[in-house]
Amino acid sequence: MTASQEIDILIRAKYPILYIVSWEERRVEEALSKVCKNLNRTLHTWSITQGMKPNVSRASGPVKPTTLPGELEALALVHESADFSVFLLKDFHPYMRDHRVVRLLRDLAMRLRGKAQTLILMGPSLSLPTDLEKDITVVDFALPSNDEIETKLDEVTEAVKENKNVETKLEPLAREIIVKSAQGLTMDEIESVFARSLVEKKMFDVDVVLEEKKQIIRKSGLLEYYPAQNKMSDVGGMELLKEWLEKRTNSFTDKAREYGIPAPKGVLILGVQGCGKSLIAKAIAAHWALPMLKLDVGRIFGSLVGQSEENIRKAIHVAESVAPCILWADEIEKGFAGASSGGVSDSGTTARVFATFLTWMQEKTAPVFLIATANNVSQLPPEMLRKGRFDEIFFVDLPDKDERKQIFSIHIKKRKRDVKKFKLEALAQATLGFSGAEIEQVIVGALFVAFDAGRELTQKDLLDEAKVVVPLSRMMEEDIAEIRDWARMRTRPASEHSGD
Repeated sequence: MTASQEIDILIRAKYPILYIVSWEERRVEEALSKVCKNLNRTLHTWSITQGMKPNVSRASGPVKPTTLPGELEALALVHESADFSVFLLKDFHPYMRDHRVVRLLRDLAMRLRGKAQTLILMGPSLSLPTDLEKDITVVDFALPSNDEIETKLDEVTEAVKENKNVETKLEPLAREIIVKSAQGLTMDEIESVFARSLVEKKMFDVDVVLEEKKQIIRKSGLLEYYPAQNKMSDVGGMELLKEWLEKRTNSFTDKAREYGIPAPKGVLILGVQGCGKSLIAKAIAAHWALPMLKLDVGRIFGSLVGQSEENIRKAIHVAESVAPCILWADEIEKGFAGASSGGVSDSGTTARVFATFLTWMQEKTAPVFLIATANNVSQLPPEMLRKGRFDEIFFVDLPDKDERKQIFSIHIKKRKRDVKKFKLEALAQATLGFSGAEIEQVIVGALFVAFDAGRELTQKDLLDEAKVVVPLSRMMEEDIAEIRDWARMRTRPASEHSGD
């Protein structure tokens, strides 16, 4: 049932007061106008700046203005109005802190009950005093659906069809991607971003739409937006993980839903530090052309009672509002450290936030793909590893010799050097036990040496730098062996060959 259909039913059922939660005043007003026209009702709209105005001139208009303050006057006009009227009061939530307004609304609820009159309050957030909970019915006015976005796309296309400088033709898959990328935006934002795309790119471009979503994420202050800069080719090794991800590239499409495939929930990537867990997370976003949001759990926790729980709900809501998207929780075991402490350290705040997050992971229906990375398996609460939270759990081990050659090749090319001038076999042999991050630092360190000497980078520079680097696998040999033992029977390997 759509919001318009629900409002139609509630008005006909003579519900006295409705509260519509939405940012989209124009869209809500258009929907109410259609409902009122079908029901032969007069719609009146009110705002503190414009006062009360009827949308259609009828004899059953509101009575003459009173000398009461703005918000009280609006309610007085409703109180004295004739039957078959609907009143929309915009941005009324700030006035509901006034005890006089609350009392008037309760009086109106009793007066309007059973009459052909409806009072509709509207605001971007739900702010409902306890006194009014039994008198007001809340209606969530959802953001534009796929069909509405497609209609708007057709309208924009029709408006610029005479312009030969823009290309508006879209293949079916490209059209679906554009429409899905616009989900989570208001209709005004959708219209603006489509126009911007045509002006900036001379075509409908998904990157422009994602840039608009970046604004939503930035305004929330709880999530970080990561631009798609890394590619799958930037990641060395991890063939099995890449293959698993590749098979799910089109899993967010309508074709996948029709086939019976649910939207993938997410993946947990465990492994040794510096082996590319974060890199593969960033590469997935670019490969799937989805916006990537980073959940920094430290931002969630606030100083006020209940603030942390509210923040995690807001962060989840923001992620779902820009879906389909990728939500990246880096080193998740550190963020939720203390979740199993029984509330000893922080009165149970971490445990409650963690429980909210777990419930969302299990029950979420929005296409938000969660990528969680972790280093220390022992700190992960067992509830998180339960089946149903993630689609799969992968373990990323230290790269073997072939993977180290691949990593050297990637980073040497990235520094604009000819790979053919270096003996990758010898470099891979000299970096036994090195992680991908440590191999990168070998190259960076050697570049500093060569730059200081005023010459080009050589094979000897790289080998000399590799000799002085002490890899983490040597410093934390016991810990890494423990992680490997745990992962061997509980996770899928990210690579065909783990270690040398």
